[in-house]
Amino acid sequence: MLDNIVDHCIRKEVQAMSAYKVADAANLIKLDAMENPYDWPAEITDLWLETLRNCPVNRYPDPTADQLCLALRKTNDIPQDSAIMLGNGSDELIQILLMALPQHASVLAPAPSFVMYRQIAKSLALDYHSIPLLKDSFALDINAMRAHVERHQPAIIFLAYPNNPTGNLFAAEDIEQILQLSKGLVIIDEAYAPFTDASFMSALTSHPNLMVMRTLSKLGLAGLRLGFLCGQPGIIEHLDKIRLPYNINILTQLTAEFALNHVDFLNQQTQCLREQRAILMEQLNALDGIEALPSDANFILFRSLKIPAQDVFNQLKYKGILIKNLSSQGGLLNACLRVTVGTEAENKSFLSAMTQIVNNATPAH
Repeated sequence: MLDNIVDHCIRKEVQAMSAYKVADAANLIKLDAMENPYDWPAEITDLWLETLRNCPVNRYPDPTADQLCLALRKTNDIPQDSAIMLGNGSDELIQILLMALPQHASVLAPAPSFVMYRQIAKSLALDYHSIPLLKDSFALDINAMRAHVERHQPAIIFLAYPNNPTGNLFAAEDIEQILQLSKGLVIIDEAYAPFTDASFMSALTSHPNLMVMRTLSKLGLAGLRLGFLCGQPGIIEHLDKIRLPYNINILTQLTAEFALNHVDFLNQQTQCLREQRAILMEQLNALDGIEALPSDANFILFRSLKIPAQDVFNQLKYKGILIKNLSSQGGLLNACLRVTVGTEAENKSFLSAMTQIVNNATPAH
C-alpha cells in the first residue's frame, strides 16, 4: 500500500535520490564542514544581545530586509546598479534559480563541485550535465566546456569560485570565455570569498548574464543560514516571484546586520584562518605519502597516496577528529580527503594525529 502511495505521489527522480547526510560530530574536533571555528569576543556578544533585547518577534520580518541589504552592499562592494536577493543559505538561492527555469532546461557545472547544484537540479527533473575538471590540476577543461556551451547553451552554468571540494580558483580568463559564449545565466558561487582576493563582483556591470552568489556561512555566521545573490534587477525581479515571503527571519536579519556593522572582528578571524591555512598546507605536504592541493578556501583537499583514504578517515575519527572522506565519490576524488582549517590548537591536533597515522602505517610489500 505504501509503495503505491509513494509511486503515485513522489516523482521517480526523487525516489532515486539520496538525502544529503550530515555526520554526527558529537565529542569530536569538527573539521568537516568549512565553518569558522572562532567564537565571538565577549564584548561583541554583549552588544549583540543588547541589540536583540527589543526584537519584535511577534511581528513578521521586513520582507525585503532593506537595512541588511545596505550592510551587505557596503561590506561586499556590490555595484549600486546590481540588485540583491536574500536566501535561507545559498541552497535556497540555488533552488530558486533552478525552479525558475523552463521545464527540462539544461544545467551545467564542472565535476566535482558543490553537490547541491546536481541535487536540486535532479529533484526538479532538469537536464543536468557535468564536465570533469582536468586531472591533478582540477582546472576547468575549457575546451570541453566551450564545446558543451556552444552545442547545448545551458540555461544556467554554475561555477564555484573557489571550487568546493577542490579549493582552487578557476582561471579568470576561462570564466570570461564562458560568460562570452553563454546565452544563459552564469552563476559565480563565491561562498569562500573571505579567503581569497579574487572575485567577479565588479564584473556584474560588464556582463548582463552574470550573477554572483555569496553566503555569510564561511565568514563566521553559518548558524544564520544567510546567502545573497547579486545581478541584473530585471532578472532578480523575476526570481523574486518564486522566493517565499518572509524567508529571512527577523533574528537572522538583526544578527547579520549587527555582525556586518562590526565586521572587523570577523575579518581578523578570517585573516587568522588564512595564516593557519598556509601552515597546514606546508606541514601536510611534509608528511610522507600525503599530497595537499593548493587552496583559496578555508579547507584543504589532500590525497593519501600510501594509506587508503577510508583508513585515514577512520583513524582520525578514532583519535577524536572528524574530517570529510571524499574518496568514495571516485573519479578525480579517488584517495582524497578534505579538512577544514581550524584554530591553531585544532590544526595541531589534526597534524599530530596525521603524523602518527603516517608513521605507523604498515609498509607496502
